[in-house]
Amino acid sequence: MISSPVSISPTICAPQTVLVRASRSSFLRKYVGRPYLAAGMWIWRHLPAFLVSSRPARAYGAHLHTLIQLRATRTQSVGTFFFRNRPELDLLVRLLDQKAKGSILDVAVLACSKGSEVYSISCAIRRSRPDLNVRLHALDIDRDILEFAKEGVYSLKTTNGSRALDPSSLAQVADVAVKTFRDQNTSIFERMSSEEIEAMFHPEGGLLKVKPQFREGIVWQIGDARDPNLVRVVGLQDVVFANRFLCHMPREEAEACLRNLARLVKPGGYVFVSGVDLDVRSKVARDLGWRPVTELIREIHEGDSSLRRGWPLEYWGLEPFDQCRGDWKMRYAAVFQCGGTGGEGIQRESVLPCVTGETPGE
Repeated sequence: MISSPVSISPTICAPQTVLVRASRSSFLRKYVGRPYLAAGMWIWRHLPAFLVSSRPARAYGAHLHTLIQLRATRTQSVGTFFFRNRPELDLLVRLLDQKAKGSILDVAVLACSKGSEVYSISCAIRRSRPDLNVRLHALDIDRDILEFAKEGVYSLKTTNGSRALDPSSLAQVADVAVKTFRDQNTSIFERMSSEEIEAMFHPEGGLLKVKPQFREGIVWQIGDARDPNLVRVVGLQDVVFANRFLCHMPREEAEACLRNLARLVKPGGYVFVSGVDLDVRSKVARDLGWRPVTELIREIHEGDSSLRRGWPLEYWGLEPFDQCRGDWKMRYAAVFQCGGTGGEGIQRESVLPCVTGETPGE
C-alpha cells in the first residue's frame, strides 16, 4: 500500500496553477494558438533529460498536454498488444482469489479491437483459476475487426515477411498480416516472450492461432459502448474492461459513455478503465461513488509504456504518477469497485469481495 500523500507548499503549486489557467484560456488558444504550441513542443523535445522529471518541467508538460488535448482531433485506433499492461492482469487475478471454487465469472471487454486484450484476460484467468466457469463477452462497434478478433489468428510478420511462403497460402497470410499490423508501429506480440507465444498459440502455416483453451467461453458481439440498452444485451458483469478507447472520444462523449458503462457492473463488481482523460475518469468515479482500488495503483499506471511515452505531446499520453497530489488515489487508480449502479429490471447479485479500505473522494 502506498503511504499517505505529502503536502505541497503554495509556492510549489503556484506555477502549476497559473499554467493550468493559461492552458484553458480561450484568448491564448484563439490569438496565440498554433505558433505558441509549436514553440512549446520544440522546447519540450529539447529539454535535457535530467530536467524532464523536475516539478517545474512536469507543470509545463501538463500545460502543454492540456493545450494539445483541447486542439486535437481525436480518432479511434485499433493498435494494441498482447499482455499490454501486466500489472493490470496481476490485479485481476488477485481480485479473483476469493471467488468460490467452480463459480461463474462474468467479464465484459468493450472496444475489444483485434482481440489481444480479450485473449490476454482469458489466459490470465484460466491459468490462475481453471476451476471458474468464465463467461466472457467481447464487444466492438467495428464488424470487420470483431470478425478478425474472433478468428484468433495473427501474423508474426508484416506482408514483406510472407514472400517466401507457398503461393497457395500467400493471399491468406498477407490478409492476416495486414489486419494484424493495422495501426501498429510495432508488433502486437512485442510484450510477449517466445515461451509465452509458444504456450498461447499454435503455429499454422506462417500464422499463429490462439489455443482452444483460451478461446473457450468467449462470446463475440457487435456492440456500442454508448448504447444505453447495452446492459440488456450482455447482462450484468462481475468485471468490465473499458480500456484505451475513451481517450479517443471528446470529453463530454467519453464522460457520458463511462457513466453508461457503469450500469453493466454488478454491485461490488469492478471496472478497469485506463486510456481515458484523468479528469473525466475522476469526475465520474466521484459522482458515482466508485471506490479506487489502490493495490498496484502505481504499477498499473506505469504498466503501459506506450501511454507513458506519449505524454505530454500526444492527446492520449498519460501524465507521470504524482503522489504529492491530495487526490492521487482517485486520479491515478485505473480500477474501481462499483456500488449499486447496475441496470434496472435485471436480477443483481454482488459476487466479488472488496479489497480496498479506501472511501470515495480520498
